[in-house]
Amino acid sequence: MNRQLALAPRLVLLAVLTGVGTALAILLNLPIPLLIGPALATTLGGLCGLDLRFPVPLRNAVFLVAGVAIGATVSPASVAAFTNWPLAFAILGISIVAMMLLGQQLMQRMMQTTPRAALLAATPGHLSYVIALGEDLKLPTERVAIVQSIRLLTLTLLVPLAAYLWGIETGIGIIPDDTTEMTLLQTVLCLAAALALAPILMRLRVPAAMLIAGMVIGVAARLSGFTPGTLSHWIAYPALAAIGALIGTRFVGISLQDLRQSAKAGLAGTTLAASITLVAALAAMGLVDMPLLHVLVAFAPGGLETMTVMGVALGANPGFVAAAHVFRLLILAVLVPLVIGRS
Repeated sequence: MNRQLALAPRLVLLAVLTGVGTALAILLNLPIPLLIGPALATTLGGLCGLDLRFPVPLRNAVFLVAGVAIGATVSPASVAAFTNWPLAFAILGISIVAMMLLGQQLMQRMMQTTPRAALLAATPGHLSYVIALGEDLKLPTERVAIVQSIRLLTLTLLVPLAAYLWGIETGIGIIPDDTTEMTLLQTVLCLAAALALAPILMRLRVPAAMLIAGMVIGVAARLSGFTPGTLSHWIAYPALAAIGALIGTRFVGISLQDLRQSAKAGLAGTTLAASITLVAALAAMGLVDMPLLHVLVAFAPGGLETMTVMGVALGANPGFVAAAHVFRLLILAVLVPLVIGRS
């Protein structure tokens, strides 16, 4: 059973695990070590019963900083691919429907549960929305959360591994090493503007409002010429490590027995979703004139924040990756209630 820790000790514990995980990942030469190392460290810590609950204000701050860092990497040249997106988004939409319907059948058989609960377990993303909907419908959301968390962690680990096997150098951060950095004044002004925009996006129910607010300001600052580049490595890299730690904290409160019971269904669902994603990415890569791995990151049913960060680390067009994941979440917000109503 998890012991509830006060905020200060919990933050220290999170910081230690994040630092140790990052150091080991760098020593082992793992891809994107600032993301993968903390994710693995906090996952193991959560499964061992440590109280690693991530404070909401800190989570929001991390997403805001990461959003500005990502948005500021969008150069005028990277916007050129936008004209090809509609056809690619149509393919993405078809793949999302396929993941939901085929995944629902798979989850119903493997989890021995109702069609509605199986649909929530198979939904490719939007975990907070899925859990809230399940609670409202009085469905067993505990196993749904575990299956969804397994999908998120698995994809977080698999994408960098695929990059490594493809021979793609990912580096350790979310910004290129040769990028010109903002001044301190530019950084403060961008973060302040993003902080002011975030509540507006929240009221509009925009998914991942803190991250998107940061990205909007980062893009605007870069394309307008207000900033010459992105955030300092000293700011962006800790934000990336914190996102990695946040991924692992999804397993806080989950016992090893609960994990074993749901692991097979989670891995099977992830395999199905990844296979459909691969087919869709192969069909769309020619339309957007991007490498297969870049389209895979955009289409993969992982967390919006994680996959957007990972896309930048892999050199993908950050605008394309973010837009694809926002599109996926918007489709799910409409489709899930409709399909549940027919189940």
